Amino acid sequence: MPALVGLLLLAGCSPGGTRDDGRVTLRFQSLAWQQESVEANRELVEEWNATHPDVRVEYVQGNWDSVHDQLLTSFEGGEAPDIIHDASDDLADFAYGGRLADLTHLLPDRLKADIPPRSWETTTFGDGVYGVPFLQEPRVLIANSTWLKKSGVRVPTPERPWSWPEFRRITERLSGAGKYGVAWALKEPVSATLNLSLSAGGALFHRGADGRVTVRFEPGDQVVPRTIHDQVNTDHSASATTLGSGGSDTLPGFFGGRYAMVPLGFSYRQQIVQQAPEGFDWQVLPAPAGADGLTQGVSPQTLSIAEDSPHKREAARFLDFLLRPRNMVCLALGDWMLPTGTEALKDPALRTAKYGWATGTALAAHLSPAPAQSVRGYPEWKDKVATPAYQEYYSGAIGLGELRDRLEKDGNLVLARYQR
Repeated sequence: MPALVGLLLLAGCSPGGTRDDGRVTLRFQSLAWQQESVEANRELVEEWNATHPDVRVEYVQGNWDSVHDQLLTSFEGGEAPDIIHDASDDLADFAYGGRLADLTHLLPDRLKADIPPRSWETTTFGDGVYGVPFLQEPRVLIANSTWLKKSGVRVPTPERPWSWPEFRRITERLSGAGKYGVAWALKEPVSATLNLSLSAGGALFHRGADGRVTVRFEPGDQVVPRTIHDQVNTDHSASATTLGSGGSDTLPGFFGGRYAMVPLGFSYRQQIVQQAPEGFDWQVLPAPAGADGLTQGVSPQTLSIAEDSPHKREAARFLDFLLRPRNMVCLALGDWMLPTGTEALKDPALRTAKYGWATGTALAAHLSPAPAQSVRGYPEWKDKVATPAYQEYYSGAIGLGELRDRLEKDGNLVLARYQR
């Protein structure tokens, strides 16, 4: 009898399907992890469910650390969630592999018009759109305000940022006696390097007329790596011990007066607010600018719909609700990030000077698709070629010439396998 009851229950409501009473159930896998962000997502799901009795959304908690492999397994097993939270630089293989639905004709005009074309570029692969870019964050400098004031250095603003050479000179001036002007946390060096290199005109990936991508490490691609390398190995203005660290690992030294500045993603401000000792004075500064100004690459967080979902139109309706301007503001505040929507960016809560929100918002117009967005094979290139090459260069183990050779020669061999 219990087995029969179980079968009846399964027949009445299967994950991501339609119940016998006609109600649709959508599974929404979210990667929100900060408490405020999780609460914001759950509250919006509850609001939807209270006002849409025929389409229920089930919140499923995912994890950034394992999302790619987990999604790959779920796609292959036919158990993918209907609505998928991910990042744009993880979508290419899923999009080209037919795992994600083309949203071109599913999304409402309001949502398509609210998000700028440069953001839509991050989720466009071939002729289709395979995700909605909704949250983004620039990389900024978090600085010890007291230290900067005592040193007398010019404090940069979005209107008058430091150049990369000026940034190097200032970090050298701030260093000495066991203290460093900057602490680069480069456990994952590739995206940070490539995204910041856009300011200097770096592109690294070049697509030919035949659609094939090749790696070329040109002068614009070398400005940021050389700056970091020279800060660590020549000027000794950047700590060598933090090169293998994650962003959070640099915060104790930052709070303890060992580092004047830490280059971090905009969302790290939440950890700083929570962890900084009482009276610690800090501020948000724009990252240095190069030949292309404050331009910076980003890989926005995205929301996609699985191609296998039997309820794509209902899922698109939920995305439209979730990404209304007021809701997008809630999600941005919960994650301490910036919304992509132009209406949401106008909200006064995102333009206050407190905690550097205004600085971040001023940088939003300079954010562009990360160089690797549409490159098939990028995850393998990053893990097997670029990450160890950059790490060895930054530590001084190899020179710029060998870095170039490994990125180009070894890298192009990897990418070629995905472009046959």
